[in-house]
Amino acid sequence: MQTITTNGAEIPALGFGTFRMDAREVAAVLPQALRRGFRHVDTAQIHCNEEAVGAAIAASGVPRDEIFLTTKIWVDKVSPEDFLPSVHDSLRKLGTDHVDLLLLHWPDGSDIPREVQIGELNDVRDAGLTRHIGISNYSAAQMREAAGLSGAPLVTNQVEYHPWLSQAPVLAAASDLGMALTGYYAMADGRAPTDPVLARIGTRHGKSAAQVALRWQIQHGIIVLSKTARIERLAENLAIFDFTLSPEEMTEIHGLAAPNGRIVDPEGLAPAWD
Repeated sequence: MQTITTNGAEIPALGFGTFRMDAREVAAVLPQALRRGFRHVDTAQIHCNEEAVGAAIAASGVPRDEIFLTTKIWVDKVSPEDFLPSVHDSLRKLGTDHVDLLLLHWPDGSDIPREVQIGELNDVRDAGLTRHIGISNYSAAQMREAAGLSGAPLVTNQVEYHPWLSQAPVLAAASDLGMALTGYYAMADGRAPTDPVLARIGTRHGKSAAQVALRWQIQHGIIVLSKTARIERLAENLAIFDFTLSPEEMTEIHGLAAPNGRIVDPEGLAPAWD
């Protein structure tokens, strides 16, 4: 599995995301994903499946120390009173004594000052409960602010990323800060697998449109989260490291970005986007 180095962290470039997966789906698919080669698993407190993810990792037979495990702190757990207890609860559910990456899930949705939230994140890292820390859904300006407040390096900003959404400002901020971007919604909520441009490019390489969308992100230096509730799709999602998109193909895919391409924009949680 290809990895990306970011502020001292080595993160598998292709991850298995568990958003909108219930316990039954996690139990059915995640152990198989790990057995077939996935080594990066992403969950969150608000996903309500941390316990299922922990059980699936144990059931997979893959050693915990071979898996890069991420979870995220929800906005109602960022106070000094709630932060550490919520981390311990997540670790209990996940069946581990630490995660590899702990993220603040959204920049808004709480009146706790940013410096307090970042301080709590650092304290958890200092206590050995997470190896690395980061943020999610932050704008470029918020990334710079958070990095300036953090004693430890922030390794990633996890954001919506797919061909129809340009994330140029946060990419530039990530580059300046030595961070990587982690992309979710790689399939643009089902749009990518049926897109004619991606399908045409895929035909040249003997690949599907979905594989082209994933490969485009990998070549762009994005840590990409793939997700499927179907075991038969696992092999397809993994088979993106044996072909290369040309510079012209990369440019053509970048050209799909549009001003209305954003999908995830929850009121009260999302920032003023770049």
